[in-house]
Amino acid sequence: MFVLSFKSFAVSEQKLIYIAFLIILLYLSPLFIFGENAHIRVHDNLDSNLAWYKVLKESGQLFGGVNSTIPQIINGLPRNALGTEFSGIVWLHSIFPTMTAYALSQTITRLFAFLGMYLLLKKHFLSDKKYVLITIGTALAFALTPFWPSGMLSTLGMPLALWAFLNIRKGERGWKNYLVLALLPLYSSFVLGFFFFLFAIGVFWLTDVIRGKGWNWRFFLSIAIMTSIFLIVEYRLVYSFIFDEEPNTRDEYFHARLPFWWVTRLTFKNFVLGHTHVMTVHGLFILLVTILALIVVICKRLWKQEKVFVFLFALNFGLSAWYAFWFYKGWLPLTERFHFMDTFNFARFHFLRPLVIYMGFALGLKIIWDDNKTLKNTVPYFLLSQIILLFLFNDEIIYRKKPTVKEFYAEELFENIKQHIDRPLSSYRVASIGIHPAIAQYNGFYTLDTYNNFYPLTYKYAFREIMDKELAKNKRLRTYYDEWGGRCYIFTDQLGKHYMFKKNSKKTLNNLELNMEPFKQLGGEYIFSALPIENASEIKLQLENVFESGTSAWKIYLYKAM
Repeated sequence: MFVLSFKSFAVSEQKLIYIAFLIILLYLSPLFIFGENAHIRVHDNLDSNLAWYKVLKESGQLFGGVNSTIPQIINGLPRNALGTEFSGIVWLHSIFPTMTAYALSQTITRLFAFLGMYLLLKKHFLSDKKYVLITIGTALAFALTPFWPSGMLSTLGMPLALWAFLNIRKGERGWKNYLVLALLPLYSSFVLGFFFFLFAIGVFWLTDVIRGKGWNWRFFLSIAIMTSIFLIVEYRLVYSFIFDEEPNTRDEYFHARLPFWWVTRLTFKNFVLGHTHVMTVHGLFILLVTILALIVVICKRLWKQEKVFVFLFALNFGLSAWYAFWFYKGWLPLTERFHFMDTFNFARFHFLRPLVIYMGFALGLKIIWDDNKTLKNTVPYFLLSQIILLFLFNDEIIYRKKPTVKEFYAEELFENIKQHIDRPLSSYRVASIGIHPAIAQYNGFYTLDTYNNFYPLTYKYAFREIMDKELAKNKRLRTYYDEWGGRCYIFTDQLGKHYMFKKNSKKTLNNLELNMEPFKQLGGEYIFSALPIENASEIKLQLENVFESGTSAWKIYLYKAM
């Protein structure tokens, strides 16, 4: 039987840790076994970051100056848009092939996520040996969450950082704490997690001061040190945010648009389902555990004894509300007055939720365990159910109907296109319709389109002229491009926000209204279309050839601007 006494688990803690590591490796095994034939996330992964790493690697601009550009993208994408060269994931992709680097990054992140949550719970919240299964089980579940791959340890590294900060707060002087705080900035992102975490830790320190616990300068300096290291590592971001005076697309990111009823609904949606960049898969078993534990706390009036759990429950909901209400149109007067409220996404305080949710899960299980014998026996089943559920969210299962990495980037097919055009790649520019421009970028083509939220506004306006008539037909697309523009794609009214039309698609493009003159003025010569364009000649496009490959998810119709 799975349910054994907790005493038996306590004496086999080391064995349980080994089992947890084996389960993590089993979870990761498809990446190592299938390699390029694996199925992985497309959104904000295959369609962007993985291509960027390859472009950066081959550009010779890894250490380019703060004013340098990447000529392969939009005739000169600012080098700063592709992030810092001091990021561990950038180096993995510079040294290894794409899928080797990806698998290694996943392994590093998940192992340190487990280690961090395990150390945090064991040292500071569940130190009694009778809770060892809860500690290890929660750490394992946390390590299996479907995090955003290029975020690395931005969210999953927070438990390790919190462990180090709490140690320092208690007066520990061990070098391991400072080593953790010094190294985490090299494998995480400041704006995609740790800015908000460090802000919260700063509030924690200030609360200690207000409550009369002293200034604790060692704790304060540890926060300042980690923040300073992040600012040094992310020097390109700092330069772009403070010193770059050229208007960029972040200046037209308008978020305060939603009515009150909509953001109220979004609050509860986020609370139960989470967010794509910080998926926690908590809406079933974890939420049930925390609600059961809250009922126990209320019924037995355990407010003081379980104040950390109650605080985490309230904070979890508060973070969802903050995320949703950041998009409330009531902010508009402030965003119009204080421009930084548009350029910096403060909604991302909800990136703290994976830490908060899984800590709450562990403490909720502890409350259930301590309550009575009947509920106690459910604890292992809750842990097992959550781990099984997370396994069902494995990329190989979730994205099994999407193209594999090899099919997505279709290197064989695009090599045939290169041979057909038979000119240096730098001598002409291309754009895509019906597929992500990252595919062409990954294969070395110089693209006029891109997916990036930091590039000159002048280029955004120039590119818009190509599809001006198409945007006029579709208000949703027009708002999407004009009030964000991160996807600098050739949008069409007929296709909307769909960018992955496979080679078996029967769809065709009719009455397409594109202006080829602005396209040619930007240097454009070829269109890679995933669909046939019925009125190509009317918009001065000539079909040159159709390309297909057994290893590609796409059929490419190669059009040349006349």
